[in-house]
Amino acid sequence: TSGGHNAGVVSPPGHPHRHFRIARRPVGGLYIGPDDWMERTAPRDGSWWPAWAEWLAGQGGEMVAPPSMGSKRFPARDQAPGRYVLEH
Repeated sequence: TSGGHNAGVVSPPGHPHRHFRIARRPVGGLYIGPDDWMERTAPRDGSWWPAWAEWLAGQGGEMVAPPSMGSKRFPARDQAPGRYVLEH
């Protein structure tokens, strides 16, 4: 990413002056070194976050709602901040 490692990681999509590179290695494909990788991948304008979200969406199954707290699977806990805050 442009703008330094930390800036590229935390900058949201739409932040100006950012770019990234991305490539996919086929299953069973051989490792290529960083210099070869840089030669083979063109910079893309924008944030890497949307590309990563798209990749993640393709790896998972159907989206489901999270279970509600207080259910049998996730029993209710103390209200925040919790009793542990008061322990000495």
